Amino acid sequence: MALQDVCKWQAPDTQGLSPHLPPAGGWSVPLGCDPQTFLRLHGPRLAHGTTTLAFRFRHGVIAAADTRSSCGNYVACPASRKIIPVHQHLLGTTSGTSADCAAWYRVLRRELRLRALREGRLPSVAGAARLLSAMMSCYRGLDLCVATALCGWDRSGPALFYVCSDGTRLPGNVFSVGSGSPYAYGVLDRGYRYDLSPQEAYALARRAVAHATHRDAYSGGSVDLFHVRENGWEYVSRDDACVLYSELQKLPEPEEAAAEEGHAEPATLRGDSRMPAGTEML
Repeated sequence: MALQDVCKWQAPDTQGLSPHLPPAGGWSVPLGCDPQTFLRLHGPRLAHGTTTLAFRFRHGVIAAADTRSSCGNYVACPASRKIIPVHQHLLGTTSGTSADCAAWYRVLRRELRLRALREGRLPSVAGAARLLSAMMSCYRGLDLCVATALCGWDRSGPALFYVCSDGTRLPGNVFSVGSGSPYAYGVLDRGYRYDLSPQEAYALARRAVAHATHRDAYSGGSVDLFHVRENGWEYVSRDDACVLYSELQKLPEPEEAAAEEGHAEPATLRGDSRMPAGTEML
């Protein structure tokens, strides 16, 4: 008699829950249907939006995002966190479907940990972006919706990559993703410089997200701010977006401030640690 009969052992149900993602062609759909065609015709169509941004500068990488999670006209959560740490020197903004973003960041965290155990050191930010892009590109056309900005500091210094679920991978200095990104880009394009001080960078990121939440109906809640430094990432602050926008509205225009200060030098104007002299209202 076999030992498994004595112990009344049964093989685990392979059709049950599994910690691993199914292969690209292994989704459960009606017989005779192509997964891509079925999802395109019968898959859910949920409108969602957000505002996330990241930019690289002399002192590291800044990542900021709003906290409103929406599903159509319904605000599912007003205080979600859209910036997810991966390890001590890497984090990423999330835009798209919340479940997809959370699942793929868990997969990325696991794969990077395995690489570190095998090779004795963590991969670079470029390597992490390449890995995430390659894994998600296998599911292209299956209604996967993930757009992220990977922010980190590795042996080459601060690094920033944009990665999309269709396999796109782009290095850059400034990225904004989500329905509120056009409004955020308007602020970033006018105020971004690589030689920003940390306080100026914080103010610029807060200002960009606050203006985006005011104009974009799918963005709102609060403004989360992270700073990736050489010694690791730091959670800087969470500010109410409405209060922050109201404070920005009370600030004078740069031309008026210059007139009040007697046409002072730009370096003197930038000395305000609360908000840089380049602050402007849209």
